Amino acid sequence: MFDLRRLRLLHELSMRGTLSAVADALSFSPSTISQQLAQLEREAGVPLLEPEGRRVRLTAQGEALAAHAARMLTADEAARAELELLQPSLAPVRLAVMQSAAHGLVPRALDVLAETEPRLRVEIAELAPEEGLFEVAARGFDLAVAEQYPGHTREQRALLERRTLGRDAIRLAVAHGDPATSLADLRDRAWVMEPEGTAARQWATQQCRAAGFEPDVRFALADLTAHVRLVASGHAVGMIPALVFGGDEPATRSIDLPERPRREIFTAVRRGTADRPGIRAVRAALEDAFARVPEISAGRGPTG
Repeated sequence: MFDLRRLRLLHELSMRGTLSAVADALSFSPSTISQQLAQLEREAGVPLLEPEGRRVRLTAQGEALAAHAARMLTADEAARAELELLQPSLAPVRLAVMQSAAHGLVPRALDVLAETEPRLRVEIAELAPEEGLFEVAARGFDLAVAEQYPGHTREQRALLERRTLGRDAIRLAVAHGDPATSLADLRDRAWVMEPEGTAARQWATQQCRAAGFEPDVRFALADLTAHVRLVASGHAVGMIPALVFGGDEPATRSIDLPERPRREIFTAVRRGTADRPGIRAVRAALEDAFARVPEISAGRGPTG
């Protein structure tokens, strides 16, 4: 019989690509990972790994067994979820959230959980949406809060089940007193955007190009609170989702973009864990929290 713990290591290697990345994710030494995979190879009776320069890669047999490992791990999680339903233990829930959700949703969701599930331990880390979704698929986290911009769909991972929380508006942000009234008015301004390669950066750049100009991005920052401060101080303009403000009075003035676009906010879990009581409770709390954000639930906020 295959050892499920060793199968997980093989699955992790297929996801993360290197032994060192697996070791970092699981807090093991690379030598321990290598020893356990060597034992799995002996159990399988076929070569699972082969050298590739200074690294290793999965053989065809390794890829086949890794695919089976993913299904076995999902079945194991589904069995544990069913047992937890029969005798709830509220195992800790590890939550990966993007920054705007950390500001706008997490405090309210924790308020809800303090009332509904006061014994539930929730461990939260801030991760970019791309990383958070990967880590849930790789079993580094149980649940992720991520976003999807209009026209920019995210990769559909077979292991993950998504559920929409809602949508929030993305608007131009300028300093109070700024005379701009439209996107075209900002063609010669300094911009703050998220780093290259992110969905937010790609989407914002496309909006500017559709308006007939290439944005002068002088500030590439992942921290959205820094975006707000740069805009509020008049050093830049940007596009900021409403959730960043979490229902508080914006420090910037908002201007509607053409067609008033809204991004989708969603949660993602592994299919085998979706029925775990703790995960269901956290999802419900996040949905409640989203509905409680005044600007989101009202659908509009201060605009120019």
